[in-house]
Amino acid sequence: MSTSKHNSLRIVFMGTPDFAVGSLKQLLEAGFKVVGVITAPDRPAGRGRKLQESAVKQFAVKHQLKVLQPTNLKDEAFLEDLKSLDANLQVVVAFRMLPKVVWQMPEYGTFNLHASLLPQYRGAAPINWAIINGETETGVTTFFIDEKIDTGNIILQKGANIRPEDNAGDLHDRLMELGAHLVVDTCKQIEAGTVSLQKQDESMELKPAPKIHKDTCRIDWNSSMMDIYNHIRGLSPYPGAWTELVNDGKAEPMKIFRTEMETSEHDYIVGKLVVGKKSLKVAVKEGYLNLLELQLPGKRRMQVNEVLNGLNLEKEAHLR
Repeated sequence: MSTSKHNSLRIVFMGTPDFAVGSLKQLLEAGFKVVGVITAPDRPAGRGRKLQESAVKQFAVKHQLKVLQPTNLKDEAFLEDLKSLDANLQVVVAFRMLPKVVWQMPEYGTFNLHASLLPQYRGAAPINWAIINGETETGVTTFFIDEKIDTGNIILQKGANIRPEDNAGDLHDRLMELGAHLVVDTCKQIEAGTVSLQKQDESMELKPAPKIHKDTCRIDWNSSMMDIYNHIRGLSPYPGAWTELVNDGKAEPMKIFRTEMETSEHDYIVGKLVVGKKSLKVAVKEGYLNLLELQLPGKRRMQVNEVLNGLNLEKEAHLR
């Protein structure tokens, strides 16, 4: 890791998941001085409910950075600790909404990295929604935080293509890398005093990116084949699109992670499962979706051939 050559910026970094680690790593490698890291409190996870540290905390501790984990961002003790770090810039990547007292604190303000080309896809899940909606391009944006969510003045943007086979995981990894470089470029411009701000253009029709809920993830087999295909890949690998497998008088939830489209005419009802020697297809309006990767209740994610080995499907089996 290079020694610090950017002496005028003292950065506090705020973030929680893997997506944010890419940016923190790039800032350190570019020689920026990160004086503190704010991340979510440790949370119980897994069957043993052991306390799990966020991805950002794990990275920060490994690199001997000071870590703060407030439960309340308006707490006086936390605000004192934050002030004592004497930062002049705050960088936010995949964190939570900040109160004004926090984002207004540093001299150069607080900027956020968002995984879309703002103003499109404001909200918690821009990567998922861009794919669910069948977009062919998206990108990353840095902007100064203001009172509302994802509405502040844009500093920099960089576009990225969405390939037809991309799932949310593929796009996440590419935008994490692209975003990390954009964060470094943004810090360089702020340090050099060369930032040129651009207001967000709200004259177009805006597509939101709200939080993904369980209901959002349910597959509607009456939708078009392309919409179902996009829905599944937009929720893969996490949280996973789901449906109900109706078989042998029982209905059980099943997650689907990867499919392939096959256009053809048939007389099956929508949702009917068609079993081949090595294939499992579901009938949709314009043909079939070949199921390639799925997860049955209580089981791990499996390729379709593994599923077929252990699954007895009756003639009337269908998805709903």
